[in-house]
Order: sequence, then C-alpha cells, then structure tokens
Amino acid sequence: MEFEPVIGLEVHVQMATKTKCFCSCKVEYGAEPNTNVCPVCMALPGSLPVLNKKALEYAVKASLALNCEVHNLSVFARKNYFYPDLPKGYQISQYDKPLATNGYIDIKVDGKTERIRIHRLHMEEDAGKTIHQGQYSYVDLNRAGTPLMEIVSEPDIHSPVGARLYLEKLRNIMRYIGVSDADMEKGQLRCDVNISLREKGSDKFGTKVEIKNINSFRFVQKAIEYEIERQAKILRKGGEIVQETRLFDEKTGKTFSMRSKEEAHDYRYFPDPDLIPVRITQEYINSIKEALPELPDEKEKRYVEQLKLTEYDAEVLVADKDRALFFEKAVETYPQNPKSIANWIINELLGKLNEEGIQIQDSPVKPEHIAQIVQLIDKGDISSKIAKQVFEEVFKTGKEPIKVVEEKGLKQVSDEGQIKQIIQEIIDKHPEEVEKYKAGNKKLLGFFVGQVMKATKGKANPKLVNQLLSKVLEG
Repeated sequence: MEFEPVIGLEVHVQMATKTKCFCSCKVEYGAEPNTNVCPVCMALPGSLPVLNKKALEYAVKASLALNCEVHNLSVFARKNYFYPDLPKGYQISQYDKPLATNGYIDIKVDGKTERIRIHRLHMEEDAGKTIHQGQYSYVDLNRAGTPLMEIVSEPDIHSPVGARLYLEKLRNIMRYIGVSDADMEKGQLRCDVNISLREKGSDKFGTKVEIKNINSFRFVQKAIEYEIERQAKILRKGGEIVQETRLFDEKTGKTFSMRSKEEAHDYRYFPDPDLIPVRITQEYINSIKEALPELPDEKEKRYVEQLKLTEYDAEVLVADKDRALFFEKAVETYPQNPKSIANWIINELLGKLNEEGIQIQDSPVKPEHIAQIVQLIDKGDISSKIAKQVFEEVFKTGKEPIKVVEEKGLKQVSDEGQIKQIIQEIIDKHPEEVEKYKAGNKKLLGFFVGQVMKATKGKANPKLVNQLLSKVLEG
C-alpha cells in the first residue's frame, strides 16, 4: 500500500520591531532575565495594552509579500490557557477576524513549481520563557509581549523536501522585506508541523499528528521523514494513528509523544475588550504595497531575462538577500559580464566562504574585487588559471586584485612577438615532436601549449598561444 503525506505548517515569525507589541519595552535577544518588562507585559492590574504601529505595518507588509488579502477590519482576541510564563492567563492573538487570508508561496521541487496556499496570517504576542535548573523552574518575561506573526499554510505540502523549501522561501521573503531576521537559532522563526498520511489517490485526510517547536530547516525535513515512516508502518500493520502532539529528538532523529490530543483545545476565544478593532484604509494598504522592495521571484526573473543568467544561477543568488546584494554591487561595478560575475560568486566565493565558516556580508573578498577579477580576465590581463591565484590572495589579504597582479608580476603576456619567439625556441628544441605533429598526431598541440605556458610561468595568453602555435606548426 502506497501512502501520500499531507503536510501543513504553522510558522511563528518574530517581527524586528524595537519594542513589544502592546507596550514600549525593548525587544532584545540575550538580555538579563526580567530586565525588559513593565506593568503591561507583566500583566499587573490596571495596565492596558496599546498596539505597536510598526508591528501592524510589518504584518501588513508580510501579508502583501505573501500574496494575501489584507482585511480592512481585524480584531484582537484573548486566547485563554494557563502556563507559568503566560502572565495574564491568556495570550492576545487574533481568531475569527485575522489580519490577512488567502495567500500563497511558489516553491520549486525537482524543477517543478508547486503553489503552497496560505490559509491566514494573524498578529499575536509571544509568551515568556521558562528556564529549568535542577529542581527549580524560573520565569523570564523579557520575551512576553514580543510581536509575532503566525502564518498558517493549507495542507498543500506533500514531501519533507517541499516543507523545507517552503520554510526557506518564507524566511527569505521575511528578510527581503526587512520585517524579521527570521533566525531559527534565536527563536525568531519557529515551526509546528501537522502531518497525516492517506492512500495515494485518495482525497480523504488521515489522522493528523502535530510535531512542535522544530528549530532548524534540516530538522524539519528529518522529523517529517521519520514521521512518514512511523505512520506508514502502523497503517501497513492495520493499526490506527493516534491524534497527538509529538516532539523531535535531534540526537536520535526520531519523534516521541508529548501529549495526546484527542480533541482540539478549547481556548475560549473572545474579543479583547481592552483593544479596539483594527481598521486600516485601502490607501494605507496600497502605500505599503507600493513601497515593497523587489521580492525573490521578481529578482530571479529579472536576472534570467535581463542579465541572461541561467535559472539555476539566478535561483542560487536570490536564495539569500545578502548574496543577491553582493552580486548586484559587483554587476554595478562591472556591468559588461554579469554571467561571469555570477560564476565567480557561486563557484569560487561561496565554496570558500562555506569552507571558512564566513557569511557573505563578512567576506574579505568584496563585490568590487570580484568585478575587477572578471574585468582583468575579459581584458586579457590575466588568464582564468591565474585569476584563481589572484582570488586566493585577495581572500587572504583583502588587497585589490589589480595590486596583487602588479605585486606578484602575474600580468598575462599577450605580446605576439614575445610569444612567437618562445614558440620558436620550443619548436627548435623538440624536432621529433614537430615531425609527429605534422605526420598527423594533432594531440601534440597540447604538449607544445604546455611547454609555452611552462616557459612563461603560466602567464602567456592561452588563446593567443593556441592560435600562434597552430599557425607555426601547420606552416
């Protein structure tokens, strides 16, 4: 029996505001516990929340970037549940009247475009943090009240790879529009996975299992892979899937049961009486839409159509905002050859940065350096082989490529007279090889090219060497 996974993701994105969602306390990662708190986020009696205008702007911005319909009216609700780090005994969220609905993200899986629909995007506040030390548990309310967006997909994802690609694309969009750093390690992007299996070809949903709080893209894929295998084994043996919440163990690569979830929680939502409904005009929505920067899909299309990059190269470059920015700065410096600039970034720079564990924004090789290397090759001042030596030296020292070429005497020899003289000397030294070449062994051309390059310490223009050698040997 073959099964098809049906996957939906609930993603919480922390907005990059300076202050919290309903008070003026600072949002600061790694601050001393309970230092960024006030009567509002500590839920002291008599304190009243006031919506952060910047948080609303960011949420509208994200909704538009995700192709959602932004509603002119949305309402904050109280989501009631009890937990030590939830000081009010409820979370301010949105329920039946969210900020935005009906969006989508397009991803590419095995070269095919798949559209993942977004059910809703709503605003809410974060809870605090419980810290466990030995027999004691402590509550840090620094995070309480931090503004979040919850982005809920439709169950349109059908593979572990698709789930990872959706998350990566979502993070990329958030970074492009500047509403969140979306760093999973800092808890700025958190993901819950809903997964069920059904018989291939069926349109009936199976029993859903939720996997909570997975903290990396790789682990999301691994958790789903394991859960598909676990559920398939149970179903093939005639068993039933238990509706439950599970956690993923990174060390074992397995999920384990956290709690049963036979029925949905009754959060007893009701409109928050302390917050008025959010009414936004179409003019406000349009002004944010007009100010949106170029998004990854638009950028990729432009790279292919205008800069004549391959789809693969364009996809790699736009997959990271800083990478795309680096590429564009290099092209701005030397617009004559964007394809070669892309190749140098993808094939040389990214590999070296990965090897050294350096982010592209901290690269010792700057966009202007890549542009200059490509320009030096195009002008015939250095060969591609010499260019790699220059690149290595620039990476080590941060010097300009042209200075490295000058200091190390690496400029390519393109003087015909000089190269002809060297060719003649080599031909005079190897009469037997010349005879064999003239007798039909054309592969010996490579031998002569090698001898010329050796004599010039790799500095002779290879194209010119090939042309002149062919003329002399055929003459």
